[in-house]
Amino acid sequence: MKIAFIGGGNMAAALIGGLIKRGVAPADLYAIDPNEDARKRNEDQFGIKTGAAADATLAAYDAVVLAVKPQILKSVAGALAPHLKASQLVISIVAGIRMDDMSRWLNGHTRIVRVMPNTPALIGMGVSGLTATASVDEAGRALASQVLGAVGETVWFDDEAKIDAVTAISGSGPAYVFYFIEALQEAARQLGMDEAQGRALAVATFTGAAQLAANSDEPPSVLRERVTSKGGTTAAALASFDASSVKEAIVRGALAADARAKEMGDEFGKQ
Repeated sequence: MKIAFIGGGNMAAALIGGLIKRGVAPADLYAIDPNEDARKRNEDQFGIKTGAAADATLAAYDAVVLAVKPQILKSVAGALAPHLKASQLVISIVAGIRMDDMSRWLNGHTRIVRVMPNTPALIGMGVSGLTATASVDEAGRALASQVLGAVGETVWFDDEAKIDAVTAISGSGPAYVFYFIEALQEAARQLGMDEAQGRALAVATFTGAAQLAANSDEPPSVLRERVTSKGGTTAAALASFDASSVKEAIVRGALAADARAKEMGDEFGKQ
C-alpha cells in the first residue's frame, strides 16, 4: 500500500502516523505541501518523503489523499490532474466538495472516495463517514477503509447526500461535546470549584460515559434511566434540561449543520 498526500497539515499527519503504526513503511508514504515548514515537520516526525508540488512521482502510488482546504481544492485538483492515472484511487477528506465536482476538476477522473472524518482522528479515536463513486470497486473501498481505519472507525454510505448528515453528526459533533463540557465547567465554577477541578470532573465524566455507552448493548436512554432516581439530583437536572428544550435544541443544531453542509456543497460546486 503506497499512499500520497496532497496537503501535509494536521489531519494528513494523523493519517500518516496512524498508517505507520499499522505497519505501513514510511518509504511507502509521500506528502506534498508547498509550505516548507510542513514538509520538514513530516520528514522529521515520520521519516517520509515530501515534495513541494504534484509531479510524475505520484504515478507510483496506489491512492492519493486530498487533505487541503475546500477553498483551494479546485486549483489543487487542476495541478494534480495531469499526473493522475485512471487506476489510482483519489480519497478526499476535504469538507463540502462533492464527488461530481471533484471529478470535473480532475479532468473526469472517476475513482473517487469522499470522506468526512472528525478531529478525534488526531488521537486515533476518530470516526469517518465514507462514500464512493460507482467506479470504485471492492478493492478500492477496502483500501480507503484501511487508510481511514488507521485513525478510528469507518462507516460507509451508498448515498453521497448522507455525507452532509455525517458532517452534522460526527464531523461537527466534537464541537457539541466541547460546548457541553464548557457548560459543565461553568457550573462547577459557580459551585465554587477552581478551573482544574471543574475540568477534571467534566472531561472524565464525558470520557467515562462515552466508553460506558460504547461498551454497552443497551441504548443511551436505558443507561440514562439507570442514573436517574425518582426525585433525585439527576432527575432535577434532567427536568431543567427538558423545561429548556435542550434535547430539541441539540437536534435543531445538528439539522442546521446539515443544511449548511448542503449550502456549502452548492457554493463550492459553482467554482
